[in-house]
Amino acid sequence: MTQRARLIYNPTAGNEGLKRFVADILAVMEEAGYESSAFQTTPEPFSAKNEAIRATETGFDLIVAAGGDGTINEVVNGIAGFPQRPKMAIIPAGTTNDYARALRIPRENPVDAAKIILKGQTLRMDIGQANNHYFMNIAGGGLLTELTYAVPSEFKSIFGYLAYLIKGAEMLPAVHTEEMRLEYDDGVYEGPASMFLLGMTNSIGGFEQILPDAALGDGRFSLIIVKTGNMAEFLRLMALVFNGGRHVDDPQIIYTKTRELTVSLADKEPMKINLDGEYGGDSPMHFVNLRQHIEMYANVDEIPSKNIGPDQSASAEYLEEVESISQQDIDGDGEIGHHHDSQK
Repeated sequence: MTQRARLIYNPTAGNEGLKRFVADILAVMEEAGYESSAFQTTPEPFSAKNEAIRATETGFDLIVAAGGDGTINEVVNGIAGFPQRPKMAIIPAGTTNDYARALRIPRENPVDAAKIILKGQTLRMDIGQANNHYFMNIAGGGLLTELTYAVPSEFKSIFGYLAYLIKGAEMLPAVHTEEMRLEYDDGVYEGPASMFLLGMTNSIGGFEQILPDAALGDGRFSLIIVKTGNMAEFLRLMALVFNGGRHVDDPQIIYTKTRELTVSLADKEPMKINLDGEYGGDSPMHFVNLRQHIEMYANVDEIPSKNIGPDQSASAEYLEEVESISQQDIDGDGEIGHHHDSQK
């Protein structure tokens, strides 16, 4: 029986450049043996999600999501609730493309990304469930979520956001800790925290060292709880991250693996939760890792067996960004925001 594939693409992605490639992408999908058709998303809310639901219900074998992380997340949300789920492929055309980076999918040329399907290599990827929503990469609450809504999108990394916050701390009342209660597999943390991060792959905000040993498809989240609300302390933790991911041994941070997490504030007030960079509802929230839930085309032979190695050139670039925004010499090289070599 002929297999069918549906391309769901966001025409505004990549400065509207994605539209030019649709015919070529469909040709690659056909070459891979799929009878292929395309759906262009509309400005209607959940356009990509609704089409993914429809395509899954109609029995498509593959759904190719083309766009930024938002489009890809919608497609995952459309697929994830079904007992029988199609395969997925990703064609990145947004700004960060966290997921594509983790799967080693080319991020410069949409046709090259589509050609990953021709390699025939797939990974069964964990998907996070947060109450009734699904996410692919990261969930967070506290400082980070306040930040994600308040910050312009030109920063390349989580650390750019944090540095921006540090710089503008006097204008933003959001730099504080909350009394949180976080229940995870190995225990409960009740106490002050400025944020928590729950990661599935180790490519978050374009920076690959923050969750140093997140393995793809192992059925567990990497959980980081940051206890301090002190911005100087935050900078010190960042410096440790840039020096090889050593922040996980720091007393201001809890770092653990967990299959489930329940998050609430001690005073029972709602806390905004961020799922894959978007507002995903309020606490209390229960997170479950759905192990190897969606089979994704990936550039498997390019992914190191341990998981994904740190990207040295990226870490130098992000460190430069953080220093120039915060105007502080974080790595102690006597210079602010100017780095010739990440190995110095």
